[in-house]
Amino acid sequence: MAKRAAPEVNAGSMADIAFLLLIFFLVTTTIEKDKGILRSLPPIDDSEIEPPIIKQKNLFTVLLNRHDQLLVEEEEMDVKNLRQAAIDFLDNGGGENAEGETCTYCRGKKDPTSSDHP
Repeated sequence: MAKRAAPEVNAGSMADIAFLLLIFFLVTTTIEKDKGILRSLPPIDDSEIEPPIIKQKNLFTVLLNRHDQLLVEEEEMDVKNLRQAAIDFLDNGGGENAEGETCTYCRGKKDPTSSDHP
């Protein structure tokens, strides 16, 4: 008996088929887009809005240097006392409303050089 030759598969055509399948799936696959929230934004206001006027007495200044020393309202202060100093500054109640009445719920000293309203 004569030896039969084993059938061979052409590897070149397998690569062609693989690329054709890849292209087929890329073309036929649909990728849905996220729609998100349909919202119309208000138009941009071109007019210049003036920033509010901030009084210097309503600013609580805390400075820290590289040696971890605090300078609070131009006075040296320990970190332990900073919390109470901020509370005293904010809870001053020294300001007045439109009718000229002072704050009724503040328990501060009502110092006119400290902050107006909490």
